[in-house]
Amino acid sequence: MLREFKLPDVGEGLTEAEIIKWHVSVGDNVVINQTIVEIETAKAVVELPCPFEGVVSSLMAAEGETVDVGKPIIAVDTGGPAEAASAGGATTLRTASPGRASAEGLSAEVASATRETALADDMVPSLPPEGAAAKPVRQPVLVGYGVKLSATTRRPRKPQTPSSAAPAPSAVAAPTGSPASVAPAGSAAYAGTAPTQGGGRVSVLAKPPVRKLAKDLGVDLAALTGTGPNGSITREDVHTAADMAAGAAAPAPGYTAYAGLAEREERILVKGVRKATAAAMVASAFTAPHVTEFLQVDVTATMDAVRRLRELPDFAEVKVSPLLLVAKALLTAVKRYPMINSTWTGDEIVVKRYVNLGIAAATQRGLIVPNVKEAQALSLPDLAKALAELTEKARSGRSQPADLTGGTITITNVGVFGVDAGTPILNPGEAAILAFGQIRDLPWVVDGQIVPRKVTTLALSFDHRIIDGEIGSYALRDVGAMLQDPLRMLAWS
Repeated sequence: MLREFKLPDVGEGLTEAEIIKWHVSVGDNVVINQTIVEIETAKAVVELPCPFEGVVSSLMAAEGETVDVGKPIIAVDTGGPAEAASAGGATTLRTASPGRASAEGLSAEVASATRETALADDMVPSLPPEGAAAKPVRQPVLVGYGVKLSATTRRPRKPQTPSSAAPAPSAVAAPTGSPASVAPAGSAAYAGTAPTQGGGRVSVLAKPPVRKLAKDLGVDLAALTGTGPNGSITREDVHTAADMAAGAAAPAPGYTAYAGLAEREERILVKGVRKATAAAMVASAFTAPHVTEFLQVDVTATMDAVRRLRELPDFAEVKVSPLLLVAKALLTAVKRYPMINSTWTGDEIVVKRYVNLGIAAATQRGLIVPNVKEAQALSLPDLAKALAELTEKARSGRSQPADLTGGTITITNVGVFGVDAGTPILNPGEAAILAFGQIRDLPWVVDGQIVPRKVTTLALSFDHRIIDGEIGSYALRDVGAMLQDPLRMLAWS
């Protein structure tokens, strides 16, 4: 029996994930709970176990492909009787290759050979051989934003005269060898139609948004060869052709046009962590009214305390940094001012009596904010271990969705980048975020004398719907006071 494993929702309401690496191939034997694939969601890289035991029949998504939650990604033959086929005995066609359309993939419904019909407007015109009867053939057909394989019937085209057989010249035709060069009529990459300068229509393979873009920029799709999956024309192909046409029409004085913009520009697909971060930051910036306050602090005593803590046996196997005492100071401030650890729901303010302390971490995948669960209940050595483990997992890409959800307040350590301060944006659902700047030697007035001291800048951003300026100022002041004199942490804890 052939069983399909559909991409599950491994986080909180995730809708898609990218296939990073397959650990199995077609024909491999798999057992239950064996790791079969690594996926990257908007939150983390996750290893998925196999829920079946049997032989891998097909991989339905290629590495690098983005798949919607609920779509089948692998088929496993578990033995026993085969699943019921259609009345005609046709079987479902499921393939995966790097060249197929990404993001949507071939779903079970549109990839099945049992669905042998297609809309007439989606059919690919082609000229059958002389005297041969039309017969069903499989051609790529554009469906929405993806490409499906469907049996279509070739429709006879009117014979072309020698004058109409040649493609019409295009004002935006690219030089030979460029990403968007002239394509021969009747190329297998075509699907759908586009008007030509001669008044006829030539079949092309392009998504509806790409067609609209070409129309807006005045680009003739029939004159382009696509560089996308299955030879489809991409937005980059259209932009390149438009830029080259503009450059050919009016070159700047002393400027030598390149063969294409690909040599001068880099286009990065927005996905995964970057996509999720962008959406979260926009939502936060335009939903919560931010206020940011700054405070310069003499942290000479804190640096002395860090050196002393490193000498204690309790911290022998863990890294002790100033961030540890900053975290402890913020946890103490939360205890004194609980409103900075709350959430605005619209109808009510939820004040949380627990602290899931988030630490913003820059990784190769982008900015993520894992959090230490129940940080308020940890001793200083345990907090140090938790912070070290949290950052190590984040930088190695092993953070799990549970590590990245449920945060209540955050610290962002911009000082590690040599920055004094900034205006941090709140994590959605949180009421405050503390930025910790670099520590450097500055002249400072102590007992009427100017002396060199270790100084840092703190910046506290907070949601002004929840936190009034008074509470925000007091909380920031107290964090600074505890870093200026760490003994206050003992008095206020």
